[in-house]
Amino acid sequence: MTKYVYDFTEGNRGMADLLGGKGANLAEMTGMGLPVPPGFTITTEACRAYLTAGTIPADLSYEVDTHLHAMEIAAGRKLGQVDAPLLVSVRSGARFSMPGMMDTVLNIGLTDDSVVGLAAWSGSPRLAWDSYRRLLQMFGETVLGIDAQHFAGALHAAKEAKGVTGDLDLDGDDLRQLTARYKEIIRAESGRDFPQDPREQLDLAIESVFASWNTDRARTYRRAEHIPDDLGTAVNVCAMVFGNLGDDSGTGVAFTRDPATGAAGVYGDYLANAQGEDVVAGIRNTLPLDRLADLHPGPYAQLLDIMRTLEKHYRDLCDIEFTIERGTLWMLQTRVGKRTAAAAFRIAEALHAEGVIDADEALRRVTGAQLAQLMFPRFDGNAAARRIATGVAASPGAAVGEVVFDSDTAVARAAAGAAVILVRRETNPDDLDGLIHARGVLTSRGGKTSHAAVVARGLGRTCVCGAESLDIDPDVRRFTTADGIVVTEGDVISVDGTAGVVYLGRVPVVPSPVAEYFEGRDVGDDELVRAVDHIVRHADARSRLGVRANADTPADAGRARRLGATGVGLCRTEHMFLGERRALVERLILAADDAEREAAIAALLPLQRADFVDILSEMDGLPVTIRLLDPPLHEFLPDRTELTAQAAVAKALGRPATSERLLRAVNRLHEENPMLGMRGVRLGLVIPGLYDMQVRAIAEASAARLRAGGHPHAEIMIPLIGDARELEIVAARASGILAEVAAESGVDLPLEIGTMIELPRAALTADRIAETAEFFSFGTNDLTQTTWGFSRDDVEAAFFPTYLAERVFTVSPFETIDRDGVGRLIGLAVAMGRAARPGIALGVCGEHGGDPESIRFFHEVGLDYVSCSPFRVPIARLEAGRAAVGDDDGSVDSR
Repeated sequence: MTKYVYDFTEGNRGMADLLGGKGANLAEMTGMGLPVPPGFTITTEACRAYLTAGTIPADLSYEVDTHLHAMEIAAGRKLGQVDAPLLVSVRSGARFSMPGMMDTVLNIGLTDDSVVGLAAWSGSPRLAWDSYRRLLQMFGETVLGIDAQHFAGALHAAKEAKGVTGDLDLDGDDLRQLTARYKEIIRAESGRDFPQDPREQLDLAIESVFASWNTDRARTYRRAEHIPDDLGTAVNVCAMVFGNLGDDSGTGVAFTRDPATGAAGVYGDYLANAQGEDVVAGIRNTLPLDRLADLHPGPYAQLLDIMRTLEKHYRDLCDIEFTIERGTLWMLQTRVGKRTAAAAFRIAEALHAEGVIDADEALRRVTGAQLAQLMFPRFDGNAAARRIATGVAASPGAAVGEVVFDSDTAVARAAAGAAVILVRRETNPDDLDGLIHARGVLTSRGGKTSHAAVVARGLGRTCVCGAESLDIDPDVRRFTTADGIVVTEGDVISVDGTAGVVYLGRVPVVPSPVAEYFEGRDVGDDELVRAVDHIVRHADARSRLGVRANADTPADAGRARRLGATGVGLCRTEHMFLGERRALVERLILAADDAEREAAIAALLPLQRADFVDILSEMDGLPVTIRLLDPPLHEFLPDRTELTAQAAVAKALGRPATSERLLRAVNRLHEENPMLGMRGVRLGLVIPGLYDMQVRAIAEASAARLRAGGHPHAEIMIPLIGDARELEIVAARASGILAEVAAESGVDLPLEIGTMIELPRAALTADRIAETAEFFSFGTNDLTQTTWGFSRDDVEAAFFPTYLAERVFTVSPFETIDRDGVGRLIGLAVAMGRAARPGIALGVCGEHGGDPESIRFFHEVGLDYVSCSPFRVPIARLEAGRAAVGDDDGSVDSR
């Protein structure tokens, strides 16, 4: 027979999967000999059995009877007895904390008879009737599903009839009458009377807590926190203790360290003559915890001793709930406390310095997400601000600037010294210059993986996408909010990329000393910066994965190096062909003969060579992986619609159609699905001279740096390979060019030639591709698109919300690697690639290279490095170290 119920004396904190976080910690405190009221925990297994069958497991009732009897013996009272009744609380307690998401019922055991006994035992009729009416309200709402407004309305009417505004102004007689009204509501709304059998109350409350696992709010919370749906919740049944029995009683919350700053000390709140929910509800002003020393010196000294004991035992900040009942201290809950990002680093560093935890454990105690919070600038939370829109928090940070509606204006205004926010319905590759010069980006379309979001994160720009309530009209240079506010070009707005909120006007920004430190600027003797520095340096020492950066400009490369990158894992050459250079590429692609083509190549070659010299100079001595031209062909062609219109107008007016030859060429090259058409290696094979020019530019730049005394380490990456033969052809040509330039310059050029693995077929034939490729870099953006059959720019808004709601996936596969599908392809490619070429270097350069959970996977699968945007390099360094030290020590998760 499956054991479904454990007494608090039977468990421990290592049983959180079975007993839930709350039950495991109550059992742990009981085992430590701390004063915990008697109780028992019904396991998550029982909940899962209930959710599967739709009924309470057959053996559960007997086990509950047995443990309830033991509780009654320990308490010296029976559930619901008329004279001094034992009352119990029934609370949820999942493996991961889900505050307020599931049901709780207090004061189980009160009946029309036992309420009189409680009044006599406590000496307070008000306490007894208040407890009873709270039971009726909780039971009615959670167990019987009655709308809370019915009870709220009755309470309001009672206060109004007496001419008071506060709950505490109602006396025992008032609450007795309110209790009668609540019973009438239950009868009218549920069709049954409130049960007078305490055991029936308990059974129904337990079932209600089980069922609350699948409420809409619980599902939504789990989706947001990436908590699996199949865990279920435990149920904790605990003897009630009362902090509202008089001035010798009270309740409070304590922290062993400040959860906001991480500072050591006594932190918390206390309320005399109150129940725990009163502290949270804020209906009375609390006292600082240290005031308890004056009110109850004995219990206070005992509490401090317990706080020290718990922190030493858990080796972490502890969050404690306690009640004092007539001078006796009771511990109702403890858990590893939630904390701010700053507190997380300070506490981890302090505990390490105190010898409580080692450096590896300090590293486990912090996350890349917390480090990201510390690095981004933020708005001053005390400043007055007018919210005008919300959208997707696509790239964190706080940006303030003038509104501009196109890239050219952004560049011009930035050159004039203005801070600008680029506002677009959506962005495209031609907006890159504007994105570079803008402080922030705001779009009315798209999501976290849209172009604007991806590029903004890569550039470290603040971005809010998908602000659908905004009507953006770039033609008249303005946008209108849902409230009718018109914002015109030049007006100032503030964009919060962390919260996904847009404000009218200028909101003060607070700089991040942590980001300043990583950039190499002097921040003085900052305690938080010291903590971050020590932990990140330890992560570097423990990490097996290298961390490179995606950088397309010398400025990006230099910044990446300052932030700790060990190279450039992706230099996208297409970003070097905007503006005037685009016309040269257009000439090359549309060349009618060899002479036109050679002229375009001759013009492009010195420009590309200079680009590569600058980037290799910034990253001297470190690898720079340069991807040959990859974007879809149409991005370098004149607009087909515009050419068609010009030709039609010319024909109508009887004028010569100067663009007719160009239109024929564009029509010949037009593609219905350009992302799967003429791009990547296909361009290099079909357009003579294009890749040859880029390889020569890389070779000549490397030779120039060698002659100048530098130590260039360029790597040539050929994109979108689907078959080994494609790579063989281009690699052979590239090797020939490298040999030519080496002979011409008189220097050795042992540049490695490799490829991106971004198509399923490439992953499945990695062994054959590795016969030629000297390195693989997994392009997980396109590999995810082609594995799922998704168009990244379309699907997020179209159906991702439905897929997330229906749990097709719990997080976008463009944010965190899909281990089961894309991850399996990567694992196969790694194994086959290394089997064919044991020394092959393996990395990743997609967006996933900066995602903490994905970094853990890349460590496990055996990659050599990850590459991410420069701003995320410190985050990736931290997560690479955390992946190396492995999971935590098994303490209860405080999520």
